Amino acid sequence: MTRFYFFILTILFFSVNNTDARQLIYESGGELTPDLASFDVTHYDLNVKINPADSTVAGYVDIYFNMVQPNNQIALALDPGMDLDSVEWLDSSSEVSFNRVEDHRTFYVHFPSTLQPGSNHQLRVSYGGKPRVAPNPPWDGGFVWDQTPSGEPWIGVATQTIGAWIWWPNKDHVSDKADSVAVNITMPENLVVASNGVLRDESVPEEGWRTWHWFHSNPISNYNITVNAAPYITLFDRYTSVAGDEMDIIFWVLPEFEEEGKWLFPQFAEQIRFLEDKFGPYPFRADKYGVAHAPFLGMEHQSLIAYGASFENDNMFGMNAGFDDLHQHELAHEWWGNLVTVRDWKDFWLHEGFGTYMQALYAEHVSGKKAYHEMMEFLRRRVSENATMEVAPRHSMSSLEITQGSRGGDVYYKGAWFLHTLRFLVGEEHFFEVMRRFAYPDPEMEQVTDGSQVRFVSTDDFLHTAQAVTGMDLEWFFEIYLRQPKLPELRATRHGLQVTLQWMVPEGYNFPMPVEVKIGNENHILIPENHRISFEVDESVEVVADPDHWILKKFSLNEES
Repeated sequence: MTRFYFFILTILFFSVNNTDARQLIYESGGELTPDLASFDVTHYDLNVKINPADSTVAGYVDIYFNMVQPNNQIALALDPGMDLDSVEWLDSSSEVSFNRVEDHRTFYVHFPSTLQPGSNHQLRVSYGGKPRVAPNPPWDGGFVWDQTPSGEPWIGVATQTIGAWIWWPNKDHVSDKADSVAVNITMPENLVVASNGVLRDESVPEEGWRTWHWFHSNPISNYNITVNAAPYITLFDRYTSVAGDEMDIIFWVLPEFEEEGKWLFPQFAEQIRFLEDKFGPYPFRADKYGVAHAPFLGMEHQSLIAYGASFENDNMFGMNAGFDDLHQHELAHEWWGNLVTVRDWKDFWLHEGFGTYMQALYAEHVSGKKAYHEMMEFLRRRVSENATMEVAPRHSMSSLEITQGSRGGDVYYKGAWFLHTLRFLVGEEHFFEVMRRFAYPDPEMEQVTDGSQVRFVSTDDFLHTAQAVTGMDLEWFFEIYLRQPKLPELRATRHGLQVTLQWMVPEGYNFPMPVEVKIGNENHILIPENHRISFEVDESVEVVADPDHWILKKFSLNEES
């Protein structure tokens, strides 16, 4: 808001330029305020009618919650462009009031007295309107209204980047997952509606409409709650997990793409098996693994990922790795994002850096070590050389803040390269044990499907896991790559018989990174002292530092005569 101040004598005149209203910021999370932290959502029961004819959503959500701190108000969120019709306190005869913050997602529910810690409550929030249309899904999210090749409605949502509040009322913070969610969607009867969890029932509320009753039994982030609708056909398989549980794999695909869907479908089980073997069982076996053909590229909605790629291998990177890397990326988030979830967006690299690194690992599995290193080199070219923002800041961030500037790409590509370098530093056996224990800290948790396997994590949690498994001090490693923006530089100097390798890092940082050095035909792991490695070798012998490109770094060479 623009303000003009004019001082005449001792009198201050103030005016507001009403044509320059504050703009709504589309983001999620951020600071966990007392009005957010004081309550914990246990269940959402979402009941909405979605009308493709006029792009509207209308209905209500029952929000079950318990108080963890005393408070007489709580903060919820809904797009101010939608109507907030009423808020009812269903477990009390008392009335509540609410007020909305202008041009902001937050609205506050006020109770007549202080709600006590440990008390359980239920609100019904009724609302309606036209939700935000996604300008560029999934990167700039919202509701997606599209048409199939035959002209039928084709609908999806993609809200990770901005928050589920753009289409239904909820508590908007990544640190709070509902323990379960019911998604009851009413749409025209010619459409098939897919959502999270298992389909419990279908009903006909009125002529021409059908309600699909879905239920997800595990904790789930708000942005993962989704709906996909079209005149889908379904492909179905029964899968046995490494834990011994059986579950459904279902692919909702447009009928015009049935043959392409049948070609892709076997990859789903193959990719699940790889990730299970490496990192533990698929986490949501009590529900399903579902994929919905979507009118945008993709998103990792829990138990129902959105897939909108081209039904071809190598959609994301074009690396000829021999698999559908878009699907594999979204599937990987069932572990890295949905099983383990950041409690604040400041640690978003734990979702996206891990998720991106999975494509390189799977390329190695499918096509060998050469394909792995080729993909890592491709990712290396996307790491910011002169970043000004660290990948994992220590202060709270919103979903918008963590993706700004150079950090936006580095949470993916530098995050993936951090894992690549960690693999070199701690060794193969330790590395994969670290990753598996980060997914499932206790091996007994790998048998659990009741929701207790799901947990919140931070960058420090990953550090502690890595140190516990390896017995190594790794804090210096995390500090250099994640807590400050500058890449370490390896300066190589060759003068006569003398070869010197010098690590250059910001002042005050320690960086005892070993370097693999190829001397002639032999490889040696050399340990620096005070950031320096020095040795003598005949001038005719070729010397190559880090020949297989395991270390994320800048490199400079000075050959002196």
